[in-house]
Amino acid sequence: MVKVTVCGAAGGIGQPLSLLLKQSEHITHLSLYDIVNTPGVAADLSHINTKSKVTGHKGSDQLEEAIKDSTVVVIPAGVPRKPGMTRDDLFKINAGIVRDLAVAAAKFAPKAFMCIISNPVNSTVPIVAEVFKQFNVYDPRRIFGVTTLDIVRASTFVSELIGTCPSSLRVPVVGGHSGVTILPVLSQVEGTEKLSQEQIKQVTNRIQFGGDEVVKAKDGAGSATLSMAFAGARFALNIIEAVVAKKTGIVECTYVDLAADVAGAAEVKELIGNDLGFFSVPVELGPNGVEKILPIGAINNYEKELFAAAASELKGNIVKGSTFITESPKL
Repeated sequence: MVKVTVCGAAGGIGQPLSLLLKQSEHITHLSLYDIVNTPGVAADLSHINTKSKVTGHKGSDQLEEAIKDSTVVVIPAGVPRKPGMTRDDLFKINAGIVRDLAVAAAKFAPKAFMCIISNPVNSTVPIVAEVFKQFNVYDPRRIFGVTTLDIVRASTFVSELIGTCPSSLRVPVVGGHSGVTILPVLSQVEGTEKLSQEQIKQVTNRIQFGGDEVVKAKDGAGSATLSMAFAGARFALNIIEAVVAKKTGIVECTYVDLAADVAGAAEVKELIGNDLGFFSVPVELGPNGVEKILPIGAINNYEKELFAAAASELKGNIVKGSTFITESPKL
């Protein structure tokens, strides 16, 4: 049985994400959890003629049932960004939500592959890691920050400039998942050598702050939900393909604890130093989750400047997430 639980399934990301997951032939049980409205969302999705059964679970008293024995847990739960709000501003609200969901997963699905979407990802992934450590079930190969939206945006925005098909263009985006911590490695993308340095700077900035475009366009009514659902489903389905279908050669950039592959992380550490325990890197996925951390590869001088600018902010984000658990009362 392949059980996938979506925590926050009735929200703006959760509903379209659950719809996309319902189409997978590998999922046998799609479990939907939220604090409101999940029975209705589950009833709606259950009418779709694919193999997975759908169950809806509402409220904290049904969280154990929702998450128990899950193969994959996807967490888009939390409040969305509003105009003028940074991802860091979300921390005060979303940190507690993610902590409570992580506690449930550590208790009732300790072997699950955890896909964290809730912002700020730079901090919420360390929160989940620290929770799992407290319950002595931590495996850094199984906890992922979903940064796929940065890659999806990069493919879209760069393809507009160089005239290629966005769905086939692969743009490596490493670092973190907010503002200047998002590091598109455009020098490795064929066709970008035709762009001026000013174009490179502009598209880099657009990739880093693409979420602001959506927040502004929605005029206070929300943030990126549909594109995030698409990106989150892509990552979760790749995990399922690697773990369940045993498909090889699946590579995604994702925000992980670099301890997941110490040997593979050595090249990354040479670029970023030893102070950063978490970083979005190219990862080969497999039955254990992180099979290999792959090299980031050569970067140019402009990209080295971007890496330097990202380091201090990312370090602060990581510390904020970790200390939210380590300096709080024992769970």
